Amino acid sequence: MIRKNDATAVGAHLAAVWTAGCALTAVQLPVLVLVLFLDGPVAVQGAAAAGTAALASAFLATLGRAARTVVPATRRAGGLWGWTAVVYLSGTAGALAAAVLLHHVGGGAGRLVLLPVGGTCHALAAGFFLPGARARLATTAAAVVLVAGGGYAAWDATRPPTLDAWLSANGVDGALLRVGDPPTGYTLLVGGASRDGFGAHYESPHVPALGLHVERAGPGTRRVDARGCPVPFGQEIHCRDDGGGRLLIAYGGDRPRREQRLLRGGLVCTVTLRGAGEAQLPAARQVLSTLRPATRAELAALVELPMPR
Repeated sequence: MIRKNDATAVGAHLAAVWTAGCALTAVQLPVLVLVLFLDGPVAVQGAAAAGTAALASAFLATLGRAARTVVPATRRAGGLWGWTAVVYLSGTAGALAAAVLLHHVGGGAGRLVLLPVGGTCHALAAGFFLPGARARLATTAAAVVLVAGGGYAAWDATRPPTLDAWLSANGVDGALLRVGDPPTGYTLLVGGASRDGFGAHYESPHVPALGLHVERAGPGTRRVDARGCPVPFGQEIHCRDDGGGRLLIAYGGDRPRREQRLLRGGLVCTVTLRGAGEAQLPAARQVLSTLRPATRAELAALVELPMPR
């Protein structure tokens, strides 16, 4: 049992181990990552790992000798090296697990979070050697809380984000999220969204898919005439008024395609049709004539796409 007049010494001991754990995490974890995940001569990798472990163990053993007054186990040589081995292995394993978790969870904390977590893992391992049932109970409770927090973070990282979180993380302009009703025989599939545009596909098992793209009206990188028709540049282009404010643009060349473009409310909505035929024009017209804000159900597939960390 720890006496009251030893509390200061115990606190100083655990603080020293925590500080040492932070330093060891910062120094040796990059070495261990290189050894575990990069290809190289086995002998060189083994020597690097063994050298790092030996130096870290010697450093921790110094702290163990200084703590003989509060940690009786370190008064004997065998107990000292047992303490050193447990603190080193437990702290290193905890820091490595935290590094893997932070890699999957992401976020801007990174190294700033990893170092104190590594120090805490070392300090908790040292806490198990303190005499007294209360000390061990407190250490066990702290370890359970740390593991439970890490487990919850790992579980939470596996869940897809909410739609609102995904849109916010990708900086999506909500005004761009517009779709038209699927023509008969077509299925609407959301393709992606960003701060610059929104895309969707209308697929049918019998004809090529229609592609819808919505973006803000503004200066483009390609010259257009007064009607908004792209100026030909090494490619045959024909434009005509398709009614209802739509512009039909036909591109020639080896891969002919057509675009129906509609400018409305500061948005440029374009439906792309593969090929030069007229068969899909009624379907494309229906998409543009029924444009409306996309529902949350229609946008639900966005959360399965990559999200910035």
